Amino acid sequence: MSEQLLPGYIIRRGSLLERSLLLKFMQRTYQDLFPNDDFSHLEQTVKQYFSSDTPLWWVEEEGEQGEMRETRRISNAPCPIPNAQFPTPNSPIACLWVGNAIDQVHGNRHAHIFILYVVPEHRRRGIGTALMQYVENWAIQRGDRQIGLQVFQSNKPALNLYNQLGYQTQSIWMVKFLSAEK
Repeated sequence: MSEQLLPGYIIRRGSLLERSLLLKFMQRTYQDLFPNDDFSHLEQTVKQYFSSDTPLWWVEEEGEQGEMRETRRISNAPCPIPNAQFPTPNSPIACLWVGNAIDQVHGNRHAHIFILYVVPEHRRRGIGTALMQYVENWAIQRGDRQIGLQVFQSNKPALNLYNQLGYQTQSIWMVKFLSAEK
């Protein structure tokens, strides 16, 4: 089921069958920020954390009324209807994947944004803001009292968005790179 996110864009709930598409979006997110790095390890992250408890949403461009959608075979699994074709959604232009975390101060479960990504051609159109409002409403409906996320310090557009939406730094994640050599 999909609903309008913004004029011209719909949002739909992703399925567990879209693991490979989620992985592609995650890799694209990191490649945008770190173009010279290898992100093959993200497959393990998706494998470990993507489940029915970690909802995924896709944003797609809204089609014309009555427009025929492309069809494709869903899988190679046996099907009672030979060569059955099913409607496919438009190619997603944004995704939002949310997990659960525990507030280390009060011990309450809360939503944690794993990824929010909008393809470059659709940025600066309000999609990121609309997705953040969408997930905030979702979190409120399920009883969460806060939302957490992690953002790279070098990702200034994302930092600006989150600051404008009222997100505040609660902690600073620090790393020290260690040498394995002795």
